[in-house]
Amino acid sequence: MRRDRWLLPAGVEEILPPAARHAEQVRRRLLDLLDSWGYDLVMPPLVEYLESLLTGVGHELDLKTFKLTDQLTGRLMGLRADMTPQAARIDAHYLRRDTPVRLCYLGPVVRTRPDEFGGAREPWQIGAELFGQSGPRADAEVLRLMLALLECAGFSSLHVDIGHVGVYRALAREARMEEAVEQELHEALRRRSRAEVDAILADLALPARSDRHLRTLIDLHGAEAEFMALEAILADAGPEVQVALTDLKAMWRVVDQAQPGIRWHFDLAELSGYGYHTGVVFSAFVEGYGQAIAQGGRYDEIGRAFGRSRPAVGFSADLRLLLKLRDEPAQAPPAILAPCCDDKALREAVRALRARGERVIEVLREGAEQDQGTGCDRELVQQDGRWTVVARR
Repeated sequence: MRRDRWLLPAGVEEILPPAARHAEQVRRRLLDLLDSWGYDLVMPPLVEYLESLLTGVGHELDLKTFKLTDQLTGRLMGLRADMTPQAARIDAHYLRRDTPVRLCYLGPVVRTRPDEFGGAREPWQIGAELFGQSGPRADAEVLRLMLALLECAGFSSLHVDIGHVGVYRALAREARMEEAVEQELHEALRRRSRAEVDAILADLALPARSDRHLRTLIDLHGAEAEFMALEAILADAGPEVQVALTDLKAMWRVVDQAQPGIRWHFDLAELSGYGYHTGVVFSAFVEGYGQAIAQGGRYDEIGRAFGRSRPAVGFSADLRLLLKLRDEPAQAPPAILAPCCDDKALREAVRALRARGERVIEVLREGAEQDQGTGCDRELVQQDGRWTVVARR
């Protein structure tokens, strides 16, 4: 007979009191922030038919998705691993507005593997998506909102990486690369493997200008001044590249003016999410943690599979991770202890206190010690025929 029935799968954990109460307080605060920016809350289902769940998102998300068979229809279903495609489906298929749509969400997603060693397989994904609006100002709004959310969650001294996958896409088109080679070079750039990049380009024997642009793309990163100097390498690139660089800098200027103090790092070889991102990409980091704590970007093509391609930009983060990194001590909230007494006036007093937002814990049996760990710093006592709240001794 197994004695480890209490064990949870690796990467799956539960939150106990009082930490769960603290998590809920942060959740409400962040949703209120998103609402204050005009982003409407949606609650997509945890499980969907697989073809809807994975439409337009690439192979990487497919590998992260748990699959199961629907007992009613026999069709293959999946547990969502990312809520962004669900938000795109809602905008394209259900709302169908011609004006910009702002949506936000917060809920669990389930993944076959964690994103990092020891990471969670059931993140609480919080995010926001802006549909139907293109251009640097729309990108800047979403990035500003991401930074405001992280600040609301208690993070300061942020380091933000920004890039534009459109630069690499345009250079690959100029070089007339085959899709398989484009993907291979993309992976080499992501790994920062100069040897692989040089080997791939040597085999292609591209025109000198295309070879130079792609070979030096791995070096096009740095702080503002450094990046602006290196950018001259692409001065003779085609118009698509110039538009992408102009949009990237325009977005950065808007956000930098609105939220000074951010440490910026430009990086044109940052191609995370290349499978569906089409424009700017951005990630936020904090000292002492090597992975991004929030990330986002533009993904204009994702709605096409749902019958309505619209401009789209968004971001997401894992609320569980944010809470873990903040590591704030969670304490039981102050409460009032009510005695075990069948008295109408006592019941009315308890009801009135709870209506005012007080936490009241009733003793269920005379003489029982039931207040341990409850945080009761006050109690209801009868004085001069009235029930009164007094400090506990």
